[in-house]
Amino acid sequence: MADLWLILGASSAMARAFARLQAEAGAAITLAGRDRDDLERSAEDLRLRGAADVRIALVDLRDSASFTPLLEQAEMHDGMVNAAIFAGSMPPQEDVQDDPALFAPMVVDNFTGSAEFLLALAPEQIKRGAGEVVGVSSVAGDRGRFSNYAYGSAKAGFQTFLSGHRNRMARDGVHVMTVKPGFVDTAMTWGLPGLFLIASPADVAVDIAKGLRKKRNVIYTPAFWILIMTIIRTVPERIFKKLSM
Repeated sequence: MADLWLILGASSAMARAFARLQAEAGAAITLAGRDRDDLERSAEDLRLRGAADVRIALVDLRDSASFTPLLEQAEMHDGMVNAAIFAGSMPPQEDVQDDPALFAPMVVDNFTGSAEFLLALAPEQIKRGAGEVVGVSSVAGDRGRFSNYAYGSAKAGFQTFLSGHRNRMARDGVHVMTVKPGFVDTAMTWGLPGLFLIASPADVAVDIAKGLRKKRNVIYTPAFWILIMTIIRTVPERIFKKLSM
């Protein structure tokens, strides 16, 4: 029986690229998201690429009842069950400051919705004593910055959750990997000012696949972001708060 990948936020460019790699490896895939037409188009592409089975599921992280079909698929699958979380939203920092009501839904999209799903999936993975989890966060979660600290705080929360979830799940043979992309060429980042060294979604997907093979706990992608974020984290607060980053 082929491994099953449950891919949440499947309409994102990074998720599409990762799903293609898994399809070419012969995995079974369920694409989860809110846009049925987009999911159907992606599903057909994955079938042509060799996926063992491809299904779609309409899932909204703001509605935990929508998780039920995915959890049922996991329960019925005979092989290893894996999850990859690419979901997220990033309203401009200025919009969140002008309308604080935007903050809570963004936190659900980037943190609590995904965390709730992984907690619900955990018993099924533990029962099998195997599995993988990919949680896509962001370098924005490494330090609160003037330009996007609302989004960054949600990603920081998700990173902390993944760290604890990794500790828990490792005891039962499930590997949890945190992914921290830098700037990636996606719809979320299109048109944003100040972007540099932009990576392609395909390159990010390859880095994720390599990280899984090596059982890495945390990866930055591209890898040079380790150095960039090390520098940013070590800037003294009295200086950092004067920077417009």
